[in-house]
Amino acid sequence: MSKAFFKKIVLLLIITSATAQVEKEIAPPYNIKTISFVQSEQNVIPIFKLGEGFQLQFDDLFGNEADYYYEITHCDYNWKPTEIPKSEYLRGFDNQRISDYTNSFNALQLYSHYRLAIPNQFTQLLISGNYILKILNNNKEAVFSRKFILYEDVVTIPIQVKRARTVNNLEFKHNLEFTIKSSTITFQNPLKNVKVVLFQNGQFNDAITNVVPQYTIGNDLIYKYDTQTQFWAGNEFLYFENKDIRAANNYVARVNSNNEIYSSYLYTSNARTNYPYSVTQDVNGNFVVKNINATNNEIESDYAWVYFSLSAPTFRMNKDIYINGMFNNYNLTPEYKMDYNEKKGIYEKAVLIKQGFTNFQYTIADNTGIIDHENAIDGNFYQTENDYFIMVYYRENTDRYDRAIGKGTANSLNIIN
Repeated sequence: MSKAFFKKIVLLLIITSATAQVEKEIAPPYNIKTISFVQSEQNVIPIFKLGEGFQLQFDDLFGNEADYYYEITHCDYNWKPTEIPKSEYLRGFDNQRISDYTNSFNALQLYSHYRLAIPNQFTQLLISGNYILKILNNNKEAVFSRKFILYEDVVTIPIQVKRARTVNNLEFKHNLEFTIKSSTITFQNPLKNVKVVLFQNGQFNDAITNVVPQYTIGNDLIYKYDTQTQFWAGNEFLYFENKDIRAANNYVARVNSNNEIYSSYLYTSNARTNYPYSVTQDVNGNFVVKNINATNNEIESDYAWVYFSLSAPTFRMNKDIYINGMFNNYNLTPEYKMDYNEKKGIYEKAVLIKQGFTNFQYTIADNTGIIDHENAIDGNFYQTENDYFIMVYYRENTDRYDRAIGKGTANSLNIIN
């Protein structure tokens, strides 16, 4: 190989590395609904131990048994595709057709239900880290994508959830203090090589990143910051239940059956920011697909138009209000943006949702997708019960990718002053 040719190859690699794009989740089109990662028959936050099995499930409302394919890409800490070849993180092949699908049964809304198991006979993932899973159509165009994380269990992460140390936010924020401990890894240059991500209720689009260890004690990495690891506490999620789609159940005011599919009209919610905190049991944004009259909820649960309404008379910001939760991956898309009804003086939106039990919240965001937590419609209360997750990544000086080496969990019910 000539020197000139070698230099061209090196230059090409440098340019490719520098221009690698951050992978962002692609929101699904209107006909794709109820996308969820499933483990042990439950919808879960997509953070899995390396080697564990899980499924991606979704519905196609066209119900025509369309062909879908999947593509898996390994990414670094910042969600840029890694430079290692696919054969080093994937045994077998991706770009395979999803062959496990079933049409709906006894439902007014026709749909095809798809299930993709990982690992499967074609695809096994070999290393930990961030992954992006793309679902492709017949033309190999991306229909939607979802992030997930595979982690190794080689560090422990004791976490304490505390009230904010800053006086102004004492009543409104949670602060995470934690330590990273390992008996098998001696951390090399932890300020550079160790990275963490902090999640509240598993929301990938609103995580805290790029926090370095404050100091070390031996091989333990200590994080005891005042502001860098704070989350706005928010309020408990709202919910509705339409497991019996023909009846007005919890928080469903009335049901309309005059159209092609059922409509569930929820009671009007009042903005809770100026109300005192009230304990409400929730599942921190999750949802359960359920039809009490069915034997197979995946294909026998129906869809309903759910009519949301919100009374927020003091809301005067040049921003938008969205309805979101795990049921729509917290997407801030026009499909979930509320409209103001001047005649009624309330915000309204109808959303097509699969029946069952659904947590949701009202979120304020600007037109670039930046969420305004400080002025949340339902306020911020330190008493709010939230789940917190911390992912730890590590890349030794000679490594070529970011390993996810551990997950820590905590709940704010155990908050410390």
